[in-house]
Amino acid sequence: MEAPALVALALLMWPATLTGAGKPQLSSTGFELPSKGSFSLDAPPGWSGRFWGRTHCFIDPSGKFTCATADCASGQISCNGAGGVSPASLVELTLASNASGQDYYDTSLVDGFNLPLSLAPAGAAGSGCKATSCPSNVNAACPADLAVKSGDGSVIGCKSACVAFNTPEYCCQGEFGGPQTCHPTNYSRIFKKLCPQSYSYAYDDKTSTFTCSGSPNYVITFCP
Repeated sequence: MEAPALVALALLMWPATLTGAGKPQLSSTGFELPSKGSFSLDAPPGWSGRFWGRTHCFIDPSGKFTCATADCASGQISCNGAGGVSPASLVELTLASNASGQDYYDTSLVDGFNLPLSLAPAGAAGSGCKATSCPSNVNAACPADLAVKSGDGSVIGCKSACVAFNTPEYCCQGEFGGPQTCHPTNYSRIFKKLCPQSYSYAYDDKTSTFTCSGSPNYVITFCP
């Protein structure tokens, strides 16, 4: 099964990957991607994990690599099995174990938002399957109590309410730890209005999970 191709169209940024369930990581867990650049990865059948883009990154005088949004805190361009710190817009993908099985994929703002992105099945195998995306700049509508700002005061990320307030209601935990009790909030509705195909809270499955069969390739685009 061929890998998803990762494509950036608007800015210099640093994509990252994380394999789930304690399985081996992909051949790259982080890399630099220039404007209009592309990078391909091979993912094995049955692979499951996530992709995200880090922004406003730099190497300090000691050689430590750091990003203002979605940093994985590895100190390197490679994340080496670490996830991105909120806020991070995510693509989540689970591949079938064989060609007759079904892939599952989504875009998610459960960990907040830092940049628009999309995921699209590609090639003949993906021709009948739907793409999903968060095409809007959520930062422009981010509430002040969720906003992450750069040194010049501009909003470069929008945290999830769970990260910002750490309460059971916003984190879908405790008495709110299930689909019957965890519901959209005023904060998650802002995300959903701007990116209706994306997960806006943990149990936003109905309009946010997509499937495809036939082992297509997948193209992930940052800033579509």
